[in-house]
Amino acid sequence: MDKHNPAITAKWLYLFIGIAILVNFSGLFVPITGPDGTLYASISKTMAQRNNFVELFAYGKDWLDKPHFPFWIAALSFKLFGITTWAYKLPGILFLLIGALYTYLFGKALYNKQIGLWATLILLTAQHIILSNNDVRAEPYLTGLIIASVYHFYKAHTANSYWQLVWGCLFTACAIMTKGMFAVIPVGGAIAGHFIITRQWKQLLNIRWLIAVVLVLIFILPELYCLNQQFDQHPEKLIFDKHQVSGIRFFFWDSQFGRFFNTGPIKGNGDPTFFLHTTLWAFLPWSLLLFTAIYQLIKKGSRRVQATEWYCICGSLLTFLLFSASKFQLPHYLNIVYPFFAIITAQYLYNVKALKSIRAIRITQTLIIILLLVVIGVLHYFYQPETFTLPIGICLLLVLIGLIFLPGYITSNTISKIVLSTLLASFFINIYLNTVFYTSLLKYQAASEAARWINENNPQKLPVVQLDDAYVSAMNFYISAPILTITDDRAGSYPVKPFMLYATADKIKSLAAQGWRIKPLKTFQRYWISRLKPKFLNKTTRANELTEMQVVIVNRQ
Repeated sequence: MDKHNPAITAKWLYLFIGIAILVNFSGLFVPITGPDGTLYASISKTMAQRNNFVELFAYGKDWLDKPHFPFWIAALSFKLFGITTWAYKLPGILFLLIGALYTYLFGKALYNKQIGLWATLILLTAQHIILSNNDVRAEPYLTGLIIASVYHFYKAHTANSYWQLVWGCLFTACAIMTKGMFAVIPVGGAIAGHFIITRQWKQLLNIRWLIAVVLVLIFILPELYCLNQQFDQHPEKLIFDKHQVSGIRFFFWDSQFGRFFNTGPIKGNGDPTFFLHTTLWAFLPWSLLLFTAIYQLIKKGSRRVQATEWYCICGSLLTFLLFSASKFQLPHYLNIVYPFFAIITAQYLYNVKALKSIRAIRITQTLIIILLLVVIGVLHYFYQPETFTLPIGICLLLVLIGLIFLPGYITSNTISKIVLSTLLASFFINIYLNTVFYTSLLKYQAASEAARWINENNPQKLPVVQLDDAYVSAMNFYISAPILTITDDRAGSYPVKPFMLYATADKIKSLAAQGWRIKPLKTFQRYWISRLKPKFLNKTTRANELTEMQVVIVNRQ
């Protein structure tokens, strides 16, 4: 292979894509992380069990926050495969893989096949993409739906195809029914932004876009019907401590724009720099390259406006800026534009020619790889996970050997070597995280551990009770029998007959002090695993950070 040609043989890239897909599936059986992941899983579980695909319920009450689409898909998965961890995660990962396919197709259409394949690999190895395929919420669905929408609208424009327009509208409608009206921003921003920058005014005003608006409104009718049935037809319901709450208004305004302007029922505190420093870690190991690629694309594109594609820049940066201005911010929000980021980064790496730039890229990525490997080593040393096994160790060793020797065997091109080394480093890190660290970490999600223990150790089918706190959604999903969640723990709230109780050790002691007969069964250690702190990660100081939870049988006096 020509050492000046950054192309890598397609068979090698297909092999690496296959490995990347397996890495994204490596967290399939790791318990779902609470509180949000297990909350969404519980809502889907209730939908499947009640055969009610119109109304959303959480904690036994009407739930108005996210739209229906991901719950429909997860509930259908439960219907097909049973209510399990992997049945909940599977459709989310599959939608992300749809996003990877469309990232390839869009990168290939805008540039060439090699860039499309590189972009696919960059997307599949971006740190928060893999994390979100373990901690599945709405974002894996949305990531796939948005890039698919943009691709089909792009093809509708370039091929003048109304079938492509219909597909674009269908994917856009599903994205809206996943997250709300803000899903339109990256889609519309990508298409309209390109036309505006390249001054294609006639294309911007083409009748097809009016047809698209009409089709999208038609395609989201199932969501509007469900909201109307559950909320608008029942003004007597108490939602957000108010009566006469319109689900349709919430969907079109309060759910997204209300958060943006901080006027809705769900409020937050925004930081304009939040997504900037979030991207630094969430798009690792490619984040520094991404910033450089964006700068270079804008710099070179400003001199050749008509010859530059602006879809990816407009779709991603408009969303980035609006989210940064919002008062409600969470790290996973930005996942939806990572396909655009991946294409921008891939085209930059493929086209870089200056020796000075190549040298800087090599040094930067080498330092990032070393730093990430050191972080994993330090984490393993202090955390000391009990789930590290010989087969996993052998697998990690093989990946590490591949990291050292394989890039030089596959190609002599410096940029290609850097890309392959970065990919292998990502594989090593995330195989470790999903098969060792998270597997061990989820042992401290006591509610899911206790629920599975109760499922196997309640032969008398005693009523199961838990006290309400921020952790109850994990118990709700993993328990196989009905469970009573008590928010008011006065004596009259508990069942009269003997029951099985899951609560903190302190609460159990207070019940015993009141004269209740307590039979201890099992003890668990709890930690809020989505909020990791150094004292918990260090095994020598971990005990002081844990809360003791108990499962007991209670007989009332």
